[in-house]
Amino acid sequence: MTAPDMAVPGMTVPGMTVPDIAGSATLVAAAVALAGSLFFALGAAFQQFEALGSGRARLRDLLRRPRWLLGGLSILAGGGLHILALGLGPLTVVQPMGVASLLFALPIAAALHGRRPTRQELCAAAVVAIGLIGLVLLVPEHSGPTYLSPQGAATLLAVAGGAALLLWAAARAVSPAGRAALLATSSGVLYGATATLLRVLVDGGWNWWYALALPLPALLALMVLQRAYAVGHFGVSFASLQIADPLTAVAFGALLLGEPLPSGLPSIVAAALAAGGTVALARTTPLERTS
Repeated sequence: MTAPDMAVPGMTVPGMTVPDIAGSATLVAAAVALAGSLFFALGAAFQQFEALGSGRARLRDLLRRPRWLLGGLSILAGGGLHILALGLGPLTVVQPMGVASLLFALPIAAALHGRRPTRQELCAAAVVAIGLIGLVLLVPEHSGPTYLSPQGAATLLAVAGGAALLLWAAARAVSPAGRAALLATSSGVLYGATATLLRVLVDGGWNWWYALALPLPALLALMVLQRAYAVGHFGVSFASLQIADPLTAVAFGALLLGEPLPSGLPSIVAAALAAGGTVALARTTPLERTS
């Protein structure tokens, strides 16, 4: 066999270019993560549609609704695809793809309610997505060991629970759009605490009761999120969730796990874009059933 007949990944031989395996894996990871975002968006839209028509959006009532359960299965599928994507490609490629769920969710939810998303909604969602992608890309990589002491775990749950309770209480005294945003932010704080605890369970040292405590913030987050969806402002509630969840996880990671925080003017600009887009979404018309 002559030299030109032999192909080595990542090398270029006369007359032939062989694709780099790592580059192909990254493209596959991005595609899988994007598919996961679509499942996330579909599940969120289904659950919001059912929560909006269920009065006070009690979880025990929603569990009897097939479309709400289908939404939950879709979200689980999205989570599975996201985990698969993280195994195929770098975090800096996979995480920004998750933000696309916001851009997918608005048209899907609008279609379920029998209308088209407005240009203002799509533009505001795009601004939120750009800000979130910037924040995700600006978080410095952490390669050290992940360890959370029992005191740290107790602090995590107490701070997250207290912040979520304050946000929930404040939501009772504001406008419907503000209520949706605060309730979804409360849910995002609890989900961020769940993600932090899960990261410790997967990557580092932990205590046996962490696994028992894990479902508590996740279940509370799910219940509060349905209340946010029931308000009707799906755009602002979903955007608030998308912002609060990762930011809470990053904050807990820095405070309790010693992970680095993003800094500098680009981080401020990205945060301002995400916040500004969410405010713009709060001013849009709430989604309502057409029948």
